[in-house]
Formats: sequence, structure tokens, C-alpha cells
Amino acid sequence: MIQFGTDGWRDIIADDFTFDNVRDVAQAVSDYLNDEGQTSQNHQPSTANQKPKLVIGYDTRFLSDKFAREVALVAAANGIKVFLTRTFAPTPAVSLSTVDMKADGAVLITASHNPPQYNGFKFKASYGGSATPEITRRIEECYIKNQKENKKPKIISMEEAQERELLDLFDPKDRYIAHILSILDQEVISGGLKRKLKVVVDPLFGAGRGYLSDALRTVGCEVEEIHGEVNPGFGGLNPEPIAENLDDLKEYVVEKNFDVGLALDGDADRIGAVDESGVFVNSHQIFALLLEHLVQKRGWTGGVVKTVSTTQMIDILAHKYGLDIFVTPVGFKYICQHILEKDILIGGEESGGIGIKNYIPERDGILISLFLIEIMLCNNKALGQLIDELMDRIGHFYYDRWDVEINKTIKPALLNYLEEFNPASLIGRKVSSIDNQDGYKYHLENNGWLMIRPSGTEAVVRLYAEAESVERVSDLLKAGKEILDSISSY
Repeated sequence: MIQFGTDGWRDIIADDFTFDNVRDVAQAVSDYLNDEGQTSQNHQPSTANQKPKLVIGYDTRFLSDKFAREVALVAAANGIKVFLTRTFAPTPAVSLSTVDMKADGAVLITASHNPPQYNGFKFKASYGGSATPEITRRIEECYIKNQKENKKPKIISMEEAQERELLDLFDPKDRYIAHILSILDQEVISGGLKRKLKVVVDPLFGAGRGYLSDALRTVGCEVEEIHGEVNPGFGGLNPEPIAENLDDLKEYVVEKNFDVGLALDGDADRIGAVDESGVFVNSHQIFALLLEHLVQKRGWTGGVVKTVSTTQMIDILAHKYGLDIFVTPVGFKYICQHILEKDILIGGEESGGIGIKNYIPERDGILISLFLIEIMLCNNKALGQLIDELMDRIGHFYYDRWDVEINKTIKPALLNYLEEFNPASLIGRKVSSIDNQDGYKYHLENNGWLMIRPSGTEAVVRLYAEAESVERVSDLLKAGKEILDSISSY
């Protein structure tokens, strides 16, 4: 049975991610929109004469365009008005289009930062953000009901869909770039470039190709782009903007004397960066830097949301500024739920997804990249210097993550083991508390933590650790690996 995980449904292409299964999920989404989801952005029920509207976009992965087309034809066959992107597009651009078009939702064919053999199916709600757990539950219920009743998906041809005015093609790029540029501090952007910042962009062969580069040129930066060609194999990399995937970007920044390198994931809703010395700047540091900037320079207020696997720096800054902080399970859908219900300044997760106030409730790697440029211009400082000064103010925190591949059959034993595992200490430090809201996070006395969490989208266990030194982080991750290895004798 197909289930929505941390962020939609993802699976291996030609294994479980097949055209038949995609059509089945598209039918479930169509049923949801027709039967239960016909609520507009203003929460006014659609009239009998109004067709639900669905926006559909896709990334650069193998067959993504074909899968998206099938979703569009199933939705159109169910009487839904479809707006399909003409070519691949970043997830945030499609999400913004959902709000602009006052659509009832959006489907993204993307597996985000997963390895090339995966593809995925994301659903965005009418507000342009991740579907809440309640919405995905209702879609799953439609899917299960259809499977039990052996209900086959409806489908029509592209020609019929267009003849019946049920399907339009569109390009979200110009509108999207204009909108995100309008959120920047115009005085800083227009007056801050005493010299052109030299920026290299690495979309990691993904759907952000051309988008961030064009936006940066618009604000006056000198830009080059690497890994901008369409390559469904992602050049042998996972399209995730973490240190191990950005060696080319690090080298390019140093060799060509760039001021900063900016990286996106496969569908451009996550960010990573490289400073002027070729040093990787992780999502925790970007989150903390942006939080400080929004409060101190922009004067924005509101609560702060972070996932359980995110840095302690956020807690320190929230306390410093007297901001409420909320901790959620992994997945931006939980952050989005807080944004919808509360006055939230910023929300972010370990994997590089960050969303801010005065925008749609969506993470956006392109927008956050532009904000990093704004921060550099506002302070007239290099990114590396900004990070160093931040840590001097609030303490030095180092972080790393290991992804350990496992056989899917071991997951139940792993969960049982961790449920009973209650260590008094790790790497010679007392365990002060254990947080098991999503995986198992072992907090140590005098700062530092280790988290063990089976992935919701891949056959891996993620080990996360943060401490006051690189050596301590390494020790914690090794301890986590030893815990996983001990399962064989459990």
C-alpha cells in the first residue's frame, strides 16, 4: 500500500513508483479535491459550477515529465481544471502559482534530495505549503477506498483535455522571480553593491537551474552556474546540498575567487552554501544567521519553529530575543502547520528547508539564497566572517550527519531495540534526557546530542550529532553506528 511519508510519497522508479501507481494516487487526489477538498484559499466552498483547480509541476528526474502528464490527464478526466508547467520548475515556484491561481492544490512530481533512482509525489494545499497530516490522511483514505473497491483511475488524452479546456500549460518563472525579489530589502539590494558580488550557483542538476542565477543577476551580482545541465543521474551525486556533494562547488569558489557559492537540492526548496574560503556552511548556520538578521535588521517578530534534528543555536537565539520556540517531528509539513496556526517568524529543518514570514508557508532554497546575499550586503562582510562572529556571540556548535543504509526488514527490530535502549551515558557524558517524538534524541549534560532516526523516505537510518567540537561530533556518530551494529546481536 502506498503511504505518504515525511514529505509525500517517494519510491524507486519502476519498482513501486510506476505509472499505474502514480495514476492510482492521482485518482485519490482527484477524489479528495472533488469530494472533500473543494475549499478555496478564502475557505469558501466551491459552487456546483466551479471546477476544482490543480497546479502540476515536476523536476528533472527520469520520467518526471511523463509522470506529471499522467497525473494531469487523470485529474482532467475527473473534471478538474489543470495547470501544468511547460517544463521542469522548482517546487517553490509551483507552490506560489497555487496561491496566485487560487487553485485548490498542487502536485509536484519530485523526489527532492533523494538519490536518482527515486521519484516522488508531493501534494501542496491551496495556501501553497506542505499538505497537513490531516490532508494527507484524507488522500490516503481515498486511495485505500479505491483499492478496496478496485476503482480504476479515469484518464483522457491530452488532446481531449485541451479541447474541453481542462488543461492549460504555463511557465511560473517570471512571476515567481519577481515576487521573491520584492521580499528583499530593496534599499540594501540597490545600494549595497559597491562592487559586484561574485556568486557561483550549483543547482545540482535539479529544477533550480536558471532560476537562482537569473534572480541574482537581476540584483546586480556576477553569476556563474555549475551543474546546470539536465542530467537525470545527477552526475553520480545525490541532489542534496550537503558537504559531501559539493566538492565541485568548493573548488570552484576558491579557484575562481568567488565571494560565495550557493547550492540547491533537486527541486530547489533546500539550501546549502560555501563561503569565500571553500568551507561548507550548513543549514543550521544559515537558519541561525537568518533568524538573527530578520530580528535585528528587519525588525520582524513572531515565533520560531524547528524540527527535532535542528541545532541548539536556534534555541539560544530565540531565548535571547524573547521569541516562542516550537519543536516538531522531522518534515516541513509540521512546520507549515504552525505557520498556519500561529504568528511565526521563521521555521526550518536540518535538511536545509527554511521558510520565513511574509511569504507563502513554504520552504524555499532560492529565496533563502537571496537573503544570504542581503545579509552579506547589509553587513558588508563575507559569509565566513558572519558565521565566525555569530558563533563568537552564542557559542561554537559543530554538526554532522551520517546516513547508514539498512535492509527494510531490519526496521521493526531496530525500533524495538531503540524503544528499550536507555543509556546512562554516551562518549563518557551523562545522558540528561531522551526525546522520542521522532526517532530517538539523546541529550547530553553540558550540551551536545545524538539522534538516531530511521528515514521516512529511504532505506537508511540517519545519525545526527551536535557538539562543541568536530572531534566530539565524530565520537557521537561513531557511538550511534555502534548502537546500530549491536542490533545484529539483539
